[in-house]
Amino acid sequence: MKKKILFINFGGLGDEILFLPTIISTKKEFPDSEITLALEPRSKGILSLTDIIDETLFADIKGRNKYIELFNLLRRIWTKKFDIVVSSGSNKFISIFLFMTFIKERIGYNSGRLSEKLLTHAVRLNKNQYAAKMYHDLVKPLTDNITELPEINIEPRKTEPDTVLIHPGVSLLSVKKGMIKTIPAEKWAEVVEKLADAGKKVVVAGGPDDKQVIETIERIVPCEKYLNMYGKTRNLKELAEMISSAEIFLCSDSAPLHVAAALGVKTYVIFGSTDDKKLIPDNGKVIPIKAKCDCPLRPCLWERRQTTCESLECLNISAEEIVKTVLM
Repeated sequence: MKKKILFINFGGLGDEILFLPTIISTKKEFPDSEITLALEPRSKGILSLTDIIDETLFADIKGRNKYIELFNLLRRIWTKKFDIVVSSGSNKFISIFLFMTFIKERIGYNSGRLSEKLLTHAVRLNKNQYAAKMYHDLVKPLTDNITELPEINIEPRKTEPDTVLIHPGVSLLSVKKGMIKTIPAEKWAEVVEKLADAGKKVVVAGGPDDKQVIETIERIVPCEKYLNMYGKTRNLKELAEMISSAEIFLCSDSAPLHVAAALGVKTYVIFGSTDDKKLIPDNGKVIPIKAKCDCPLRPCLWERRQTTCESLECLNISAEEIVKTVLM
């Protein structure tokens, strides 16, 4: 039976990539269904990676007019006559919002007694697992299909031997919010030069958010030591195609990490305050690089605090350590 299914997932681009298995398994169960995804405008890049989404609805919930945006989203939902709605998010408000959609089948996380009354399926939230699996739990009431990793719609390129592709940056929004999740730009420059000196073909990529770190690399590292592809990819799909050609991908905890994981490329990721066990699959293809520190709060970001601390001991990783790990 053809169904109209609405998925709601607010978050960054990385969250949307990790949410893809949830949508994919549902589409396998209902192959003739029409899929609509409600998301934030900042994450619209997900549309270049998949053709499984038929329509999108946007709500800028990080802006000043959050509640107006949500009300306008609700009005648009009312006109669509969906059969099922599936929403991530553990806030107690979610179940109220879903109830107000008047959609017959409403699925979300169990956030207490209210959610149990307002949702048709209140799913237990298990945060202590890979985030893609956490999201996927939402569709257990709908399907027995299991999609372990995001599946993205690109044509992989032939792997170029001895190539290390580096994507050093993170979202500017996270930096503005005080969430420091990567090493300083000067240290990235050291890593680029040391890998080049070790005989690797180093390629550096990035988008508008990565301008500052790329400019630092350009200032410190002689241009003949690496290939600068900054600004040469027009969208996330083109970056994904570039990642697919790399023998090794080295990055920060950011959206490109999840693209590389989906492609099965050998990936090394700088982790500081976030929990690598929740952000990478346990398949041996994605390796975290972490500082040897005794901070009792680690991992703290999102677990215990919304911003990182000033000391950033968890990111005290030398360029030598990073390069040694990558070359092992």
